[in-house]
Amino acid sequence: MSWTWVLLGGELEVNARLKREAQAAERVIAADAGIRHAEALGVTVDLWVGDFDSAPPALMARYARVPREAFPPDKDKTDGELAILAALARGARRIVLAGALGGEMDHAAAHLLLAVRLAEEGVAVRLTRGREEAYPLVPGRLALELTPGTRLSVLPLTDLEGLTIRGARWPLERARVPFASTWVLRNEARGAVTLELTQGRAVVFVYS
Repeated sequence: MSWTWVLLGGELEVNARLKREAQAAERVIAADAGIRHAEALGVTVDLWVGDFDSAPPALMARYARVPREAFPPDKDKTDGELAILAALARGARRIVLAGALGGEMDHAAAHLLLAVRLAEEGVAVRLTRGREEAYPLVPGRLALELTPGTRLSVLPLTDLEGLTIRGARWPLERARVPFASTWVLRNEARGAVTLELTQGRAVVFVYS
């Protein structure tokens, strides 16, 4: 199943891997000024969503032909959430949130929480700004193909039950991890890493 890419307004360090993955996307949706990442990624945007209060005139002119879903500035959802909802409405079940991290902290935190909610609904989500990526961890299994030496951290958003980490320098087996504990930060991948969780919610950060 292909991935849908949602371009958000945060930071994005574009590298060869990101370009290759973005160009293989089934669909690309931009949220307001997030469309600025399209040129560096070398992708065509299929839909542009938002109130367009942060996209400068030059971007509006450059992407004038892109289909838009416009919303009033006074609304009860961010442009990013609206873009995610547009992706879901078009059948997306695997979503990359590019530019989800960095930038203003309230938006970055909201993207992380939205990703956790999506994961609970069975949607696969990856958040990226290039060298830093994040994955929601909910009860079940998460498999990550990582190169040896990649740093990874698990940030518990609740108490965690049955946390298992395999393929890392410091493995765990069905551990209980308290909410907000720093115990499982700054681990190191030996290669492919598998995480399993029985109960709780967390975010896994990966630094390449």
